[in-house]
Amino acid sequence: MSKINIKSFFSIIVSKVIIKLSRTLFKGGSNFPGRVALKFDENILKTVCMDYKVILVTGTNGKTTTTSMIYNMLKDSGKCVITNNTGANMLPGIVSSFVEHYTFSKCSETKYAVIECDEANVPLFTEYVTPEVLTITNLFRDQLDRYGEVYTTLKKILQGVEKVPLTNLVLNGDESLLGDLGLPNRTIYYGFNYALDNNKTIDINADAKFCKKCKSPYKYNYITYNHLGDFYCEDCGYKRPELDYTIDEIKEQTPEGSLVTINGKECYISQPGTYNIYNALCAYSVSKVCGLENSVIFNSLRKQQSSFGRQENINIEGKEVKIVLVKNPAGYDQAINTISLDRRTFDLAVLLNDNYADGRDVSWIWDVNFEKLASLQIDKTMVSGIRLYDMAARLKIAGLSPDKFVICEAYEKLLKEIKGCNNNTVYILATYTAMINFRKFLNSKGYIKKLW
Repeated sequence: MSKINIKSFFSIIVSKVIIKLSRTLFKGGSNFPGRVALKFDENILKTVCMDYKVILVTGTNGKTTTTSMIYNMLKDSGKCVITNNTGANMLPGIVSSFVEHYTFSKCSETKYAVIECDEANVPLFTEYVTPEVLTITNLFRDQLDRYGEVYTTLKKILQGVEKVPLTNLVLNGDESLLGDLGLPNRTIYYGFNYALDNNKTIDINADAKFCKKCKSPYKYNYITYNHLGDFYCEDCGYKRPELDYTIDEIKEQTPEGSLVTINGKECYISQPGTYNIYNALCAYSVSKVCGLENSVIFNSLRKQQSSFGRQENINIEGKEVKIVLVKNPAGYDQAINTISLDRRTFDLAVLLNDNYADGRDVSWIWDVNFEKLASLQIDKTMVSGIRLYDMAARLKIAGLSPDKFVICEAYEKLLKEIKGCNNNTVYILATYTAMINFRKFLNSKGYIKKLW
């Protein structure tokens, strides 16, 4: 048995009991046990993480999917690995995950922990733990009332990175904010060596349009989406760093997945959309740093299952319902681009909430390219959530026909409308708490067996 102090011992025991009670009584409780553990012992994270090689995943979009991909790759390679798969990515939720898996007996094999971490919580985590790898997926505007602009988000993350100079950094090289950080860490970059189209003009609503060095507008050899791509500054010479791992070609994109070439090797990714190609490339890069073989990585990417609420497929009385989490302009545009790959006639549900976890300010919906939806074969548009009338107004201005709108103030009506759709495919675009709450509702109705 490993030796720990009495304070840590009681912290772990009490938290383990609360975890079991929360799962049994409330079908949740991912954060509360961690809060209790921290009340007993503020240094508990150092104790419960002691035997793990930690891979920390942060950034604005793609954290949950990328974490799941890395976790599955390590698991498929035969490693002993844990993760916070519920998406509870703030410090109490992370503590809960480690406490749940903690054992008082020593383990001789190397153990990994793939941990999704909220951007503002990176400094709180690295105060106690030095990750083996820390990866940053991207930086977009998100929850402006909490984070402010992207530069504020970057500052919060770097405050955490500066505490762990021995950690390997795996960064998105196409993200202009992440180049030339001046850190002592070993740094690996990934990105696209492939132009999706001939677009070299950054959109007016893009998030980081000006050079981080001299504030001049960036130029691009090509843009992948938003402000990501092969950027350079004509005035000061700052440009995209050399890439270690690359997407060399996108051979095919469908509503089911993408066939790509990664570092010269063909690979099928079973998650659709350009943003999931980025997630897969990030997971690939991290796994290579961990020493995994290509065969294991590619086989894992081929059979990835959706994380809850992220391109998740649910059968509701014969209807194929796909829930897609959307939370900011960059991610929403990519979700719309992904469902645009589906040339069939389908039905659409759009759920907008403004709870704390979503961001109280919903003005960002006016920066989303909803106009693209007007060109798709959408039979019925169901609108729900706390701010459903704001969303209905936005969709009307975007050119969708109000005659096809169905306002669903309650989930009972939304479910009834889904069941009554004329088409077998229904896409649900939902902000975070709307996605969580609707999934809980579907769970209570028996359509979702596993809540987390």
